[in-house]
Amino acid sequence: MEREDSREMYNDIDFDKIDINAKPPAQEPDRQYYYIAKCRGWVQEFEQKNGRRPCFFTQTFGCQMNAKDSEKLAGILSEIGYRESESEEADLVLYNTCTVRENANTRVYGRIGYLGNLKKRKNREMKIVLCGCMMQEGHVVEKIRKSYPFVDLIFGTHNIYKLAELLYRSLNSQRMVVEVQEDAERIVEELPSELKFGFKAGVNIMYGCNNFCSYCIVPYVRGRERSRKPEDIVSEIETLAAQGVTEVMLLGQNVNSYGKTLAEPVSFAQLLRRAEQIPGLKRIRFMTPHPKDLSDELIEVMSRSDKICRHVHLPVQSGSSRLLAKMNRHYTKEDYIALTERIRAAMPDAAITTDIIVGFPGETEEDFQDTLDVVRRVKFSSAYTFLYSPRTGTPAAAMPDQVPEEIAKERFGRLVAEVQKTSAEFARRAEGSCREVLVEEEASSGLVTGRLSDNLLVHFPGDKALLGRYVQVKLTECRGFYYLGELQPDGPCPKES
Repeated sequence: MEREDSREMYNDIDFDKIDINAKPPAQEPDRQYYYIAKCRGWVQEFEQKNGRRPCFFTQTFGCQMNAKDSEKLAGILSEIGYRESESEEADLVLYNTCTVRENANTRVYGRIGYLGNLKKRKNREMKIVLCGCMMQEGHVVEKIRKSYPFVDLIFGTHNIYKLAELLYRSLNSQRMVVEVQEDAERIVEELPSELKFGFKAGVNIMYGCNNFCSYCIVPYVRGRERSRKPEDIVSEIETLAAQGVTEVMLLGQNVNSYGKTLAEPVSFAQLLRRAEQIPGLKRIRFMTPHPKDLSDELIEVMSRSDKICRHVHLPVQSGSSRLLAKMNRHYTKEDYIALTERIRAAMPDAAITTDIIVGFPGETEEDFQDTLDVVRRVKFSSAYTFLYSPRTGTPAAAMPDQVPEEIAKERFGRLVAEVQKTSAEFARRAEGSCREVLVEEEASSGLVTGRLSDNLLVHFPGDKALLGRYVQVKLTECRGFYYLGELQPDGPCPKES
């Protein structure tokens, strides 16, 4: 059963022909195919006993990489035979957790308590499964063991791919099953995945982070950088394109570091060049680059491409060079502004979005004014703004001069107002023009929502027949972060006389 070609997609596997009485294979992903088959047997028994298939519910907390992981988890459960439910009153409830901020942990604890009551009142056979970044913290797992003994299965970020194997153990055990690995042993990608959209998909190109920003817990829970082989990435995108996916989002904690850990190093720009050649693919996005690693080679590749979207998410975090040093970001305010100027010189129409933290330890009014200056000069099309929250286990949490909450909140309000002003200025430049839009979802009142290459949203009259299509839309009115528009049914907008 073990295959020499590890890049063969799971679609080629006939699970009914797997000998579930044989010894489990040692090689991945064959080992997981074996346990998927084993769990399918359990589902058949459940269906015979209850007259229905078991159902599952998943909830994702956190970033795009967590969302991609959840697609894999849902795909594995569906292949096993579970049907997806929109309610937590299910036979299996899985929370894929985030731990970037303390309040994310608090929220999850509240949901676990709710599930415990639900399990006790309505379905004592319910399986409660917790995974993801929060589970990589030892004190969290210990708290769950003591305070939430009704949880059935816990695993972390490094063994997401082992869901079928761990679930089989849980189905055959009356005790909590816990398997959290401190480090990643391997990258396993050739498993079922249930795409949220049939026309766009995320593709992991690397895992982990080596940057150790002083406020961030990610390197501790996601591990060190590990890049996938470029041929495996290209093969996955080719398969997705053949299935009708026209837009991919290349995912990594720091995509600009892609390829550095490979035996034969490959730059991120070189990977993009290979992805561009894939037939059927119309748009390529990526998330998230780090300013210190964004190369002139990447800017050139983007500027020459018809497929790479005109959008760069470039977290600045602060405009103060002093605070950036304390954050361990490895660039200055001047470095960041110079980088955005190079991007705009090569791609004048490019949208630049960012992340900004307000109230980092030691932040003064002068530091905050530097941040406002960066916002005014770069003119971000949007920004994710955050009040600093001490994260246990990070260097910043122990720093002196924590900013009082009332001061941080006042600055936060001023920052949001400035971002709204500059983002509206950027968006208004396209008002009245005609742009290509990928229609992504139905909105309300006869409207659909689509996205431009620069990542801005457009709402315009239409129905679900347009979903997944690229259409020409005239941007009739700018509403700050989005547009209202009119579909051009005959193609490009008519030329003005």
